[in-house]
Amino acid sequence: MPRSFRRLVHLVLFCPLSKGLQSRVPAVKVKYLFLAWLGILVASWVIYVRYSSYSELCRGHICHMVICDHYKRGIISGSVCKSLCEERTLTLQRCLSTSPTQQVYNGLWKEKAVVVKCGIEELPRADGNPDSVLRQEMSLFDKPTRGTSMDEFREMLHSFLKANLGEQSSLSALVNRVITLADVNRDGKVSLSEAKSVWALLRINEFLLMMALQEKEHAPRLLGFCGDLYVTESVAHSALYSLEFPAWLQPLVPEAFGTVLNRWLAPAWPRRARITIGLLEFVEEVFHGAYGSFYMCDASPQRVGYNANYDCKMADLRSVASEASVRAFLRGRACETNADCTFGRDCTATCDRLARQCNTEVVQPNLAKVCGILQEFLLFGAPSDLREDLEKQLRTCVTLSGLASQMEVHHSLILNNLKTLLWKKISNTKYS
Repeated sequence: MPRSFRRLVHLVLFCPLSKGLQSRVPAVKVKYLFLAWLGILVASWVIYVRYSSYSELCRGHICHMVICDHYKRGIISGSVCKSLCEERTLTLQRCLSTSPTQQVYNGLWKEKAVVVKCGIEELPRADGNPDSVLRQEMSLFDKPTRGTSMDEFREMLHSFLKANLGEQSSLSALVNRVITLADVNRDGKVSLSEAKSVWALLRINEFLLMMALQEKEHAPRLLGFCGDLYVTESVAHSALYSLEFPAWLQPLVPEAFGTVLNRWLAPAWPRRARITIGLLEFVEEVFHGAYGSFYMCDASPQRVGYNANYDCKMADLRSVASEASVRAFLRGRACETNADCTFGRDCTATCDRLARQCNTEVVQPNLAKVCGILQEFLLFGAPSDLREDLEKQLRTCVTLSGLASQMEVHHSLILNNLKTLLWKKISNTKYS
């Protein structure tokens, strides 16, 4: 180390200390104090980076400004507009956003905990001019146009739902459900602002899924909307595991340490069995529902939650996609390997290497993906008389693969075996 640099370090580190104090702490060396200062600098940098990313991710004030501006100008409507923009009884609180374009907040609506979600199409310009944001958001509410009749709007809805869910005999019932939701003031008519709002909402995949799965016990319940902002019930536990380290901290924390902590914080095994039964029921509900089949294209513990009664609730449906949407994405898609035929994170089909095009059927079913995340969640702490059989069932389940049309019976058999095995253990107890 050059002498001039050593003198500089000595000045920075020891100048604040008197010679008397230095003599009392002879064990303190320059390198230790240097490391301490380095630690402070690193911590300050981490705090700065976290603050910067928070301000980039959490833009709820923009959502509020845009939505309320459109509402006051009569462009949009909704069941929570008055609460959000006039009464201020709907408030956004803790930010849960993972993307600047998809704003998610814990909120409070009339003193009840809720989740508020709002999309931002584009980030504002560098000059921060709010008018630029408003102009960008105007394109969200461009349809239907003035002069559209009720019959034409019904046809618009039917065509949109058919394109996204496939040809289903029950689509007319879903169209009626959407129109009933849009009629905020319950006057038996749908105004232009009401129609614009519900049309913008349907273009959000999660909202479309909530409409299609509204009657399902394990899907999140829609409470209200305003424009393309919507409010859902709050799920007490929004992930299977209590502890989730942020992405920037994960490289610094050993995986084994996180696993041990999550095991320690996890509910008792019978309660985990109850949550698992609910998750298996959800897989069953979306396998062949009234509006077709749906794929879980990012099956991870962060997508699955549960309430205070330990009933499974899907906290996030953004990664669930209809079979029709996945097939449309894969049809005619050029490929070299199977990885090129992937929708979302893990809805993968095979690549026809001769034709160099993707096949349209996903190979790994939802049940196999769910069993993959249940192995860690369910096996630790399992009763000794059940563990061997449970481990065997889960291992068989994880290896499920093949075209859905060819494995329906096998899929149902494994799912029912797992549910029966767990239910026998917890039935007639306080956990059932």
